[in-house]
Amino acid sequence: MSQGPRSGLAAVSSALLAMSRHLEVRDVLKTIVASARELLDAQYAALGVPDDHGGFAQFVVDGVSDAQWKAIGPLPRQHGILAAMLHEATPERLADVRKDPRFEGWPSAHPDMVDFLGLPIRDGDEVIGALFLANKNCPKPEGSCGFTEEDEELLGILAQHAAIALTNARLYERSRELTIAEERSRLAHELHDAVSQKLFSLRLTAQAAAALVDRDPIRAKDEMQQVATLAAEATDELRAAVVELRPAALDEDGLTATLRTHVQVLDRAHTARVTFAARSFRALPAAQEEAMLRVAQEALHNALRHSGAAHVDVTVDRRGSGAVLRVTDDGSGFDPQSIRRAGRHLGLVSMRDRTSGVGGTLTVESAPGKGTTIEMEVPGG
Repeated sequence: MSQGPRSGLAAVSSALLAMSRHLEVRDVLKTIVASARELLDAQYAALGVPDDHGGFAQFVVDGVSDAQWKAIGPLPRQHGILAAMLHEATPERLADVRKDPRFEGWPSAHPDMVDFLGLPIRDGDEVIGALFLANKNCPKPEGSCGFTEEDEELLGILAQHAAIALTNARLYERSRELTIAEERSRLAHELHDAVSQKLFSLRLTAQAAAALVDRDPIRAKDEMQQVATLAAEATDELRAAVVELRPAALDEDGLTATLRTHVQVLDRAHTARVTFAARSFRALPAAQEEAMLRVAQEALHNALRHSGAAHVDVTVDRRGSGAVLRVTDDGSGFDPQSIRRAGRHLGLVSMRDRTSGVGGTLTVESAPGKGTTIEMEVPGG
C-alpha cells in the first residue's frame, strides 16, 4: 500500500475511507496498519489485539515480509513496552526503544528498530488494541526521535477512528455468527419435523420384518421392500433440508467472502493458524459454490480436530472456466489407501459425493507425518 509519504487532510481522509470499506476484522486491522505506516512514513507498523491470557488474539504487521515474519516465530506476549501501552493505556514515543529500561529484546530474526511510536486503541475505557510504528523514514540526529509530537497527534486521530472501525467489524462478524446459529437451529427443527416420523416408521417396519422372517418369509419380504421405500423417502427429505441450508452469507456475498469469514472465525477459535487466499476467482453457479463451501468446511474440521496441525491454509483459484479449492495442513497426515480399504473416514466419502455431485474431482494427498492436502476442482458453469 505504501508508495511514499503523504500529508495533510487528503491523506487522513484517504486512510479513514480505506478503513470504512471493510467489514471483516482482519481486513480492518490490515488496513489500519498499512494506513498508519503510509501516513507517518514509517518503515514498520504493527497492530495487536490482546486476548485474556497475556498474549494477542490477533497481530498484524506491515513492512515485514512473509518469510521474515515466519522466521520471527510465535506472536509476542504482553510484556515490556507493549504491556505498558495496553495496561496503562498511555502513548509511548521513544528515540531509541532499545535503550528503554522496559525493553526485553526480540527474536534474532526480528528487524532492528530504533525510534518508536505506540498508542493504545480504546473503545471507551476498554483497550481493544495497540498500534505501533518504528523507524521513521527521515534523518535522525543522534539522540533524537524521528517521530514528532505532530506524528503522535495524527496517529491519535487514526487510532480513534480505528476503534470505531474495529468495533463495527466485530459487531458485523458477531451478527453473522448469530445468523449461522439461527440457521442451524432452524434446520434442526426442520429435520425433526420432516424426517423423524419416517425414521420411526422405518425402524418399526424393520422390526416387523425381522419378526416375520422365520414364520412368514413372503410377508417379511414385503416389509423389507417397505423399509427400502421409507429409507429412500427419508434420504430425499434429508437432501431437501440440506439444500435449504445454503447459508445466507453465501447468497449475499459469494463463496470467497463467506469462506474468508469462516476461516477468520476458526482462526480465532483454534490455536492453529488458519489462513485464506483467493486468486483470480470468479463467481460459479450456486450449486458448485455451495459444494465447495461444504468440502472446505469438512476439510477444515478434519484438520483442526484430528490432525494436530499448527497451520491450515485454504485457497481458491481460477482454473480455466472453473475453479479449484485447496485445503492444506501440516498435521499428522494419514495413508489414504488404508483409510479407503478399511471403509472409514466418512468425511472423505461425503467430500467425494459432494464433489462428484457437481461434476468435479477430488484429490487427497497425505502420508503419515507429512500433512494433508485436499483439492477439489469444479468445471465452470
